[in-house]
Amino acid sequence: MAELSAFRCIECNREAAELYRDYQRGVLRISICIHGKLCIFCLLCEAYLRWLQLQDSSQNIDPDDLIRYAKEWDFYRMFGIASLEQTSFLVGIFIALWQMRPEMLKTKSDFILLLKALLLSSYGKLLLIPAVIWEHDYTPLCLMLIKVFVLTSNSQAIRVTLNLNRMLPWLAIFIGLVLENGAVCLFQKMGWNV
Repeated sequence: MAELSAFRCIECNREAAELYRDYQRGVLRISICIHGKLCIFCLLCEAYLRWLQLQDSSQNIDPDDLIRYAKEWDFYRMFGIASLEQTSFLVGIFIALWQMRPEMLKTKSDFILLLKALLLSSYGKLLLIPAVIWEHDYTPLCLMLIKVFVLTSNSQAIRVTLNLNRMLPWLAIFIGLVLENGAVCLFQKMGWNV
């Protein structure tokens, strides 16, 4: 029972009973549902942004069912493209970290913990919605700042999760970005509107 009292709130320093179910042997156990839902919501935000930026998605407001369904499929396509780009970004990070420090990512639980940290650190993508809703002359700047914020959060997540110095996470993120941009170029060569 003495081991149970080891978890305390970092704000008030009182015993935090709810942390008992979230920690097991010192390893954080957060429900994948929260991370999965956050990831889906972030991808939906990104798909919405891309969908609005399509050339012909806002030009015609004809209520014809065929046009509505075409616009809906455009949104689903943008969601798929955003998902593939996010996947290539994460795969690039995992490959880079595994090549640089294979001892850090030995087990499946190490990969899952890093994946959860990266998904959780991408919460800044939720800022895309207000940036699009309050569209103004500075929207491109806002979108760039949101991207920098998300990448900085990703770097911190890698750094804290794997206990690394500052340079390795940025190198891993750079490799992830290269792989993501490679996927974008591939999609454009295939004729997809990205």
